[in-house]
Amino acid sequence: MDSKKFSKLDRWRAKYGALAIALSCLLTAINSWGQNWILTSVMGLGALVCGTIGFFDRKRTIEKEQTN
Repeated sequence: MDSKKFSKLDRWRAKYGALAIALSCLLTAINSWGQNWILTSVMGLGALVCGTIGFFDRKRTIEKEQTN
């Protein structure tokens, strides 16, 4: 087993990284609304996918913390 200690940034990134990316995709989609529909749709889909991944990652870490 690896007993390496992780920094606060690494732990934060593991918990909230996908949600931060989803937020940036959403803000980019809102910013480009009406100017470039291809970029808006790609960023909207990215926000949806990354938000879903982030939600389930966060849910998994909460369940893991409760069992320990």
